[in-house]
Amino acid sequence: MKKVKVYALSTCLWCKKTKRYFEEKKIPFEAVDYDKQDDDCQQKIMEEIKANGGTGSFPFVKIGNSCTQGYNPGEFEKLLEKK
Repeated sequence: MKKVKVYALSTCLWCKKTKRYFEEKKIPFEAVDYDKQDDDCQQKIMEEIKANGGTGSFPFVKIGNSCTQGYNPGEFEKLLEKK
């Protein structure tokens, strides 16, 4: 199974829905709450997001080597199935 990483804000409704999606589908994922990290860690996260095509908004989801931004279950499914 592909590694799934969710970058989120702890107070964001769409971020919570994204985490719930993976929980309900029983897909293991790593969640990183951007707003709970120190300044140095936040800077590294933002650099990674932007290096992977993100604009800096949340949630940002990395599935394998592919990324998507926002709550988009259809895109999550597509990336999980992609070889």
